[in-house]
Amino acid sequence: MLSRREVLLGLTAAVAIGRTRAWAATATAAAPAAASGVDSARALLDELAWKLLDLDPTEATALGVDTGAHAALRGRLDDRSLAGVDKQRAMLVDGLRRVRAQRHAQVDAATRTSLEVVESAFNTALEGMALPYGVATIGSWRNTPYVVIQNVGGYLDVPQLLDGDQPVRDAADADAYLARLAASPKLLDGELERARAARTAGLIAPDFLLDKTIVALSSSIADAAKPDGPLVGPLARKANAAALGGDWTARATALVGERVVPALERQLAEIKAQRALATSDAGMGARPHGAEWYAWGLRASTTTRRTPAELHAMGVAQLAELHVRMDTILKGFGLTQGTVGARAGELQRRREFNFPANDDGRAQIVAYMQSKIDAIRPRLPQAFRVLVRGNLEIHRLPLAAEPGAPAAYGGPGSIDGTVPGKVWVNLGDPAIHNRITIPDLMFHEGIPGHVWQGEYAQQLPLIRSILAFNAYSEGWALYAEQLADELGIYDDDPAGRLGFLMGLSWRAVRLVIDTGIHAMGWTRARALEEFIAATGLPHSNAVSEVERYCAWPGQACGYKVGQTEILTQRSRAQAALGAKFDLRDFDQAVVEGGNVPLDVLAANVSRYVEAAKRA
Repeated sequence: MLSRREVLLGLTAAVAIGRTRAWAATATAAAPAAASGVDSARALLDELAWKLLDLDPTEATALGVDTGAHAALRGRLDDRSLAGVDKQRAMLVDGLRRVRAQRHAQVDAATRTSLEVVESAFNTALEGMALPYGVATIGSWRNTPYVVIQNVGGYLDVPQLLDGDQPVRDAADADAYLARLAASPKLLDGELERARAARTAGLIAPDFLLDKTIVALSSSIADAAKPDGPLVGPLARKANAAALGGDWTARATALVGERVVPALERQLAEIKAQRALATSDAGMGARPHGAEWYAWGLRASTTTRRTPAELHAMGVAQLAELHVRMDTILKGFGLTQGTVGARAGELQRRREFNFPANDDGRAQIVAYMQSKIDAIRPRLPQAFRVLVRGNLEIHRLPLAAEPGAPAAYGGPGSIDGTVPGKVWVNLGDPAIHNRITIPDLMFHEGIPGHVWQGEYAQQLPLIRSILAFNAYSEGWALYAEQLADELGIYDDDPAGRLGFLMGLSWRAVRLVIDTGIHAMGWTRARALEEFIAATGLPHSNAVSEVERYCAWPGQACGYKVGQTEILTQRSRAQAALGAKFDLRDFDQAVVEGGNVPLDVLAANVSRYVEAAKRA
């Protein structure tokens, strides 16, 4: 079966990414490690992990490690003020110095990889923090020049945390929930301080992003103190499920009304002040230090130094190749006239592929998503030697987040498995989901994509569950989409296979549009036109996508760069191993190596190849 489907490899452009660090390439699994060096390195990695979690306590809750001696983290939020950024910077400078001191230590291959990962993540974050403005995250994907925008900010993050990851099992948990509500105004005002500083430096987001931000913030304010609202409602629901007595809901309502709502109103006033100064210029090229910021955004998102021109050309070439494959399927549905994108759009509008635009339709969408997760599970032993649980739930996004959010996104749950991984789905407009595109979406966000890969990462040292690299994360999820096809999930579903190819074309056109907006001066209108023509996705999808690229410059380029590199490494392993190559072993090496920069991925694959040759 796999030999037949391996023909797919020849249809995907193979572009080598980066180069392996010389000092990393010399480390092999067989090399003896001095116990003292290993112990010292592992102790340092653990210390740095807890320092990161002290800076971002919500991550400790997401991972389920805010217990025991670290239980106080459950009631705290991160500091998003200028002073908070300075504290992060100081920690990173010291941590980077100490990690680099381990370069010549004798350690095993897995510990060497973890040290490489920390060095890369810390160095990249520090480069971003040296820029005049913006949010430079530590080992994450959500870098942005804008502190508060339609899809970024505490007004979105806190409700989603409280609704999703925040446990309420006893009175101590309920107190921690209230403590986080009480900490929210400080977080929001920290963001406000930085947003004002950025405005003073001349950074104003595009007017169309600010318009959506005003709508989202206004909605947050209107719903904040409601008993079933995004801040009070989760506590009421969870406390009731745990049969907790007490006046938790009343206390939460008072906190929100007296302290959180005024902080949200202060942010709204700032965004309105920015809107009065805004233009419709979409990209970073129209903003002070924009080219410098975009160059860093691309480095952070792709873990390479590819230029905008190189990425643009890569997207154009891959898009043309994918359209040839889509054309064949569309002709099978009798669609022969018009562009590939137009015909794909026409097919999606057929009634048999859509859901009702109401709450019943929303329920059908979630059920269809779950059916695709159920369908892929039995096939996974063909692609992996060791299976993780794939602990997953599907949740609707908070209503205030939906207008600026993508169709869905997902990630793993807590390390101990008590909190499931989640796929958060945007159900504001049911028309953005259909039976053609949902399967691919679920394999990307859920299994064997983000949720699945994240559970392997959680078996590594704690710091490896914290640090992530956009090109690997999204590259793996895109590779997971291809695995689903190679495992036969679309053999009797040509519409689903079209959705898979549409997904690939969607990620290829991201290279074209992201660079077009930020390096070539494209307007929002042109970006929308190019996106719809290339993918055939609905206009509502196109709007949320293009505006996301405007808010997160460079992030959208990590997907195709990462997937292409994984396929390049797979082809390299096949050529080196011949008959000894086994897809299960390759996939296991990639996921068990964890979330890494792409040059470290190449080193991990080299170690796997050498071990397989000796076997």
